[in-house]
Amino acid sequence: MFALAAALLFLLALIFQLAGVALGTVVTVTTLVLAGLIAVALHLLGVGAGWTLKR
Repeated sequence: MFALAAALLFLLALIFQLAGVALGTVVTVTTLVLAGLIAVALHLLGVGAGWTLKR
């Protein structure tokens, strides 16, 4: 789950970088990349690995 979130954050960062877009002073390309790296680190640590969909 965190790997998917990281991929989406990296995709948004790439699109923002290519388009030259920034959403204010808080959400920048650097912020999205750092959030993606945190998600990758959590994924590699195994956080959320035991989650299952309950039906």
